[in-house]
Amino acid sequence: MKKKPIYLSWLFLILCIGLISCNSQKSTLDVSNEEKALFNSEDEEPVEIANAETEYEIIIIEPGFYPWLNSIAKPEGYYSQSFLENRNAIMVINWNQRVLQPQQWNPNLYEMQINYEPNIDYGYEVNYKLYNYFIYFQRKYNQRLGPFLPRI
Repeated sequence: MKKKPIYLSWLFLILCIGLISCNSQKSTLDVSNEEKALFNSEDEEPVEIANAETEYEIIIIEPGFYPWLNSIAKPEGYYSQSFLENRNAIMVINWNQRVLQPQQWNPNLYEMQINYEPNIDYGYEVNYKLYNYFIYFQRKYNQRLGPFLPRI
């Protein structure tokens, strides 16, 4: 008879731990009023991502991204290039999968695939701006392109 109370207490403990771990993973993003104002900005100044050595170029025309990059994003040099490359590789895979599934993901958000090869050295600036665009995009449109929260 003593085994049942012990068994039930273990079951209850495991259930509590499971509930706590599920709730801790569903964190929401804290978006400041300043950041929300930039998301709603009409400033459409393009941000060019280019590297002459690799002949790689992306032009981002996203309202609010340029002022967000210059005021909210961490400054250049904050992240290492290997960190940016690793995160970009994950987010590009998720992005491209969503482009190919327009019935499941909003085709107005995911319009074009990104040709990003992890074995090519695009340089720091390209990786920095691409990474920050992904952070901006995720925060503005409440999307997740990887297993981590898009924090700044």
